[in-house]
Amino acid sequence: MSGAADSANPDLVPRRRRSLRPRGGGILIALASTAAVFTVLGFVIVNAPGWREVQRAFFDPEVFLDVLPDTTRAFFANVRIFLSAEVLILVFALVLAVMRSLPGPAFFPFRVMAVIYIDFFRGVPGILVIFLLGIGVPALQLPGVTTDVFVWGLVALVLVWTAYVAEVYRAGIDGVHPSQEAAARSLGLSRFQALRFVVLPQAVRRVIPALLNDFIGLQKDSALVSFLGVVEAFRRAQIEATSSFNLTPYLVTALFFLAITIPLARLVDYLVARDRGRQLAGRSAR
Repeated sequence: MSGAADSANPDLVPRRRRSLRPRGGGILIALASTAAVFTVLGFVIVNAPGWREVQRAFFDPEVFLDVLPDTTRAFFANVRIFLSAEVLILVFALVLAVMRSLPGPAFFPFRVMAVIYIDFFRGVPGILVIFLLGIGVPALQLPGVTTDVFVWGLVALVLVWTAYVAEVYRAGIDGVHPSQEAAARSLGLSRFQALRFVVLPQAVRRVIPALLNDFIGLQKDSALVSFLGVVEAFRRAQIEATSSFNLTPYLVTALFFLAITIPLARLVDYLVARDRGRQLAGRSAR
């Protein structure tokens, strides 16, 4: 009925679209209320009794500029960690999700192995996995096995986050309607061909925002390898804070992480909004 009414009244759709847009008055009210809230918060913080001590401890401009070059170089270690780990995680997690989604009794052992892996590494805190691998494996002194704690910290992050990302992939696979696979099978594709060419492309496209959210979490967890002695941004901040008796280096490190997480978070919001818009457009077209 609504589609017929819309076609009969061509001015109705533009009016609906305009009604969904934020009005100028609403934007001004939002800006004013936001400015008022932050002004009040700033006033309360600046006039707090201990503000001067906090300012000297966390916001020293001289210390900020002094530690910035070393912290910048150290942050590249974090970049190496989370970029290398992300590539491996995306591949291994997809394999794990496919293993868990394989149908039939013949693939039952693969499903069991996938479930055990996911349950174990989702249940154990990541910092414990980093300690066990980063300290335990080098202590074994196995011939031909590296003792580089950077490598084992990276391996630990891959093992832990693969379990989480595999569940994201599996949610995407389960979200594809069974009729998609049935249609592919009716065209002569095998089960694995249908999975590869029909189901997986749709599943991955559905979960891109969730994958980006996990990437943000992985980027922050890259600081955990500092507990193994790897000199990345957080460890460098500890060293600089100890030598300068000032906590400003931690602020510098936080700004580096925020410079990556905030744009990624906004990208996730954009992708979610775009996907929601496509779904609404598809429903209205019906």
